[in-house]
Amino acid sequence: MTTGFVAEPGDERLTSAILSDALDAVGRRHQVLSPAIRPVVPGMRVFGRAATVQFAPTTLDSENPYDEAIDFIDELQAGSVAVVATGNSSRSAFWGELFSAAAIGRGASGVITDGCLRDTPKIADLGFPAFTRGNRPIDYRARMRVVAQAEPVILDGVTVQPGDLLLADDDGIVVIPQGAEHEVLERARARAVAERRVLHELLAGDGLRAVWRRHGIL
Repeated sequence: MTTGFVAEPGDERLTSAILSDALDAVGRRHQVLSPAIRPVVPGMRVFGRAATVQFAPTTLDSENPYDEAIDFIDELQAGSVAVVATGNSSRSAFWGELFSAAAIGRGASGVITDGCLRDTPKIADLGFPAFTRGNRPIDYRARMRVVAQAEPVILDGVTVQPGDLLLADDDGIVVIPQGAEHEVLERARARAVAERRVLHELLAGDGLRAVWRRHGIL
């Protein structure tokens, strides 16, 4: 079971760029997903702990093809981010309006998938942050099936453990391993505060080189 993440005041200033820099600073240089995974509409942002599910291809139909996905969604915790791993599959969609509505009802923060979504205008209307490689109207029944839940998954070569922090915004998706979380967040929060000072100085007319020498931030 993945418990939610409680953001601190000021965390709304954290971005994927700031967190990527913080991860670089602690030697975690391969924690950003492919730019092919994009928000359903610009401006979406999600920051929370991963709840993972893995799909794999199948050609078999079953009487209850959605049971495992239903269990996964019903077990989502408040603040969690549904991470739907498919091996970059475009065989079908894996999530739509009703799954999103159910996730909202559970208090989930959003969904990220390396596969496809459907009902994307309706997901956008719900205001549910959703990040996807693409859109397809096809149902996954007898095409894909759930093979694991609450286990490590790989998205675009990045391992996501249940409970890892993810931040997704217009610039990209960053995965923060739990073992590095404290140091990364500490650095990122300090960077967000410092960037506000840098922005003010640049807008006030200070030279870029002078500001760089003063703060070491660009």
